[in-house]
Amino acid sequence: MKTFVPTHRLAWLVLIVCLTLLHGADTFTQVTAPAAVVTTRYADARAHAHKIGNELLARGIPGLAIAVAVDGRVVFAEGFGHADLEQRVPAWPATKFRIGSISKPLTAVALMQLVEQHKIDLDAPVQKYVPSFPDKGTRITPRLLAGHLAGIRHYKDDEFLIAKHYGSIVEGLKIFQDDPLVAPPGTKYSYSTYGFNLLSAVIESASGETFLDYMQRHVFDALGLVHTTADENRRLVNERSRFYSRTTAGDLENAPYVDNSYKWAGGGFLSTPEDVVRFGSALLHPGFLTAGSLNALFSSQKTIAGEETRYGIGWAIQKSQSGQRIYQHSGGSVGGTCQMIVYPETGVVVALLTNLGEALWKIADVESIAEPFAGQ
Repeated sequence: MKTFVPTHRLAWLVLIVCLTLLHGADTFTQVTAPAAVVTTRYADARAHAHKIGNELLARGIPGLAIAVAVDGRVVFAEGFGHADLEQRVPAWPATKFRIGSISKPLTAVALMQLVEQHKIDLDAPVQKYVPSFPDKGTRITPRLLAGHLAGIRHYKDDEFLIAKHYGSIVEGLKIFQDDPLVAPPGTKYSYSTYGFNLLSAVIESASGETFLDYMQRHVFDALGLVHTTADENRRLVNERSRFYSRTTAGDLENAPYVDNSYKWAGGGFLSTPEDVVRFGSALLHPGFLTAGSLNALFSSQKTIAGEETRYGIGWAIQKSQSGQRIYQHSGGSVGGTCQMIVYPETGVVVALLTNLGEALWKIADVESIAEPFAGQ
């Protein structure tokens, strides 16, 4: 008597046999085992990160997400609270938050790509690339712009809340380009998002692409940052968080409407914590950028007088509370605060993103999340 095998079961058996022949009998073990190992290996560190996340949430942050990578692999990612309070949508690791000034390290990578291609000279006057920018009677260079040494001013008055849409990078420069410098270039560290706006015009001119197109094609897509994008108000963006602020009484409210088109490079991107730690991990070793470019990013610039600024090209270079060398950047935006830290010696990268405009956390909180993952 013949044994009858139903057609659908036979199809599954054939598929399994084919997969086994193509990839080897241990295929499924090879795929699943590393995740189990990671879960066991980092159990205590993950439990500690979960605890800190809940403590931060209890301080009054509506929603936040945390991710940690070690040697390029995401080993912890979790969301806490709500991405949207009114609709009761939970915050997930895939929630897109405003990353504010973490946009600057992303822009710095684009800059160094073009330096490697000999399309940008870090020490040339910016007018070589942006001839419409007024001559200030002294040389302003891409290197100085990227290190906050160019003397370009930061926001003033209510410019942090600009709601006007700017159709081009050059149009956005008109906000500040005719204002006097706050100090002669090279003489004083003076933090400036507008300096990065001017840097993005340099990138746009040298690359021959719009700044947003260049970032998308050569940075986000090239690094696999599939959840990182410009915070364009008119465009539908999947899993974009709502954004919140606090009243003087401490109550939560919807953050004011803003249009970030005037500051993409310095503070206009959305991302997820997983994308942010993948980005930081890509800069742990030469590969995406050369060793020389990484050295430029992570070496403190100096004033003309020789004083170190503790800021390289788009990155702050500091020491953690425990004394470890770190490369980091925080971000503050309307309806978002965030922190990214790279530990070059241990390969640990951490990101904390929130949808609240007031920082109810300190960098020490984020360091306390990251450091238990080292050396395990």
